[in-house]
Amino acid sequence: MNLPYEPDVAFGVHPDLGVAAAVAEDRPYLDEVLRKHHFRYSQDLDVYLLPEGTGHNTAVRTMAAATREFQDAGLTVAADPRIMLPPPVPTPDGVAARTTQPGQSLTAMTGELHELRRSADVADVLEQILDEHHGPVGDLEEFIDTAAAWCERLDTPNGRELGQHLRTIAHHVAFLGDRLADAQLDLSVMPDVTPQHAPPLADMPLPVRHKVPSVTHTARSRAAVASSPNWPTELPAAPEEAPRSTAAPSSPRRTR
Repeated sequence: MNLPYEPDVAFGVHPDLGVAAAVAEDRPYLDEVLRKHHFRYSQDLDVYLLPEGTGHNTAVRTMAAATREFQDAGLTVAADPRIMLPPPVPTPDGVAARTTQPGQSLTAMTGELHELRRSADVADVLEQILDEHHGPVGDLEEFIDTAAAWCERLDTPNGRELGQHLRTIAHHVAFLGDRLADAQLDLSVMPDVTPQHAPPLADMPLPVRHKVPSVTHTARSRAAVASSPNWPTELPAAPEEAPRSTAAPSSPRRTR
């Protein structure tokens, strides 16, 4: 990448080591910011690297956060656009991997709606969401199906039950995609244009959302009593001890 100037910090992609950062000068502030965002200096390569195994999305967010901090300090930053390309999803032998493209942000698409005035333009945005190969709806369905397969791979009753539950959710996502496709088709043939005097979209009230009850307590309770390969179903009887308080023990907490 040929630049007309030398940036203070440049981010790129190492084929084996992921996102890397290089600095133009050995300045304590540059080192401090990069280390704050979990980059570590490699003496052999003369670049900063994220910890091994850092996920793609985490690496992109980390680079973006470091870039903002450098720019807020008046420093120049350059980044290789290939950083935004996610790694291919693993596929079985003989199945071609799907071509990777930069992710489409639903937040950005929602922002686009505020600038559109024609029904056909809104239909175009919906078409991007429904794209068979790179649309967020299809990606969400694939993600949930993969999460279901992960649960089923545990080969436990709870894993199989949760896997089936996730498969059902994936079917709901597919159904949602079908309904959105109907709306997209209707919008594409509507000749309507937003009147010039219409209020800004940001001023239009959104529908009241029904509060979905939390299942966290239920999920934790089920996990607490579920058997696990690392937690035997039946514990050996403990030796007799002096009487203790009959107060109920605190419920176990599961950390992420």
